[in-house]
Amino acid sequence: MNFVNIYCTYMISFESDYNNGAHPQVMQHLVETNAEPTATYGFDVYSEQAKQKIRMACGTPDAEIFFLMGGTQTNATVIDGMMRSYEAVVTIDSGHINVHEATAIEASGHKVIALPGYDGKLAVAELDNFMRAFMNDGSREHCAQPGMVYISFPSEYGTIYSKDEIARLYAACQQYSLQLYIDGARLGYALASPANDVTLPWLASHCDAFYIGGTKVGALCGEAVVFPRGNAPKSFFSIIKRHGALQAKGRLVGVQFDALFSNNLYFDISAHAIPSSWTLPPISSLW
Repeated sequence: MNFVNIYCTYMISFESDYNNGAHPQVMQHLVETNAEPTATYGFDVYSEQAKQKIRMACGTPDAEIFFLMGGTQTNATVIDGMMRSYEAVVTIDSGHINVHEATAIEASGHKVIALPGYDGKLAVAELDNFMRAFMNDGSREHCAQPGMVYISFPSEYGTIYSKDEIARLYAACQQYSLQLYIDGARLGYALASPANDVTLPWLASHCDAFYIGGTKVGALCGEAVVFPRGNAPKSFFSIIKRHGALQAKGRLVGVQFDALFSNNLYFDISAHAIPSSWTLPPISSLW
């Protein structure tokens, strides 16, 4: 057996739930509630139940929660809603909004400022250096004004920010009057990783907004945006509508999150995606 054949034996898939339907319990809840008339635009009982369950899981009783359909739609809507028209969002060169969202952020008039990343993560020193240079630039009023920092947890490379790294980034954001927004499309996977030391309540207390990804973790579609301290932008419902992101049958996502946040399902699905051990032999043993 040659090197290639041996390593093919140990191939690991890094695909997500995008190539699957819904978890059976999520689908069952959709079917069970299908014939029941409910209020529209996300004001149905199941969406309200899901929001309350998410508040409890996050330890944020005052959180404002909104359900959207997909990740790019969520990022574009939240970033545009949280920032003023002349503000820019800071991320790293491999950040999803910088590379794989087809200028969705720029389309609403917000520049994406990309800094060098390290193992897929934004280092606080890099942010600090950038902001110091910006503040000392005599022509800064002619430039796009940094208003937000965007990170993904886990990162686009699959790496995970530690508590210390997020805490230091959040402190730097507060120092420079920047908002910290966390893309949680794969949040469940990060929380389930043995390398992770961050809990959902801790994360909620160390950012200005984040979202809990459902599409990649057991749902047919849907993301839950969390403003942990009731700090949603004014008229955010209208901002969602303006972005074409308001679903008349808002229950479609609410019902799914109601199921995902019942009986620990979201976290069980996430844990299932994490290998319990790595059995790949050392390269030296394959020659």
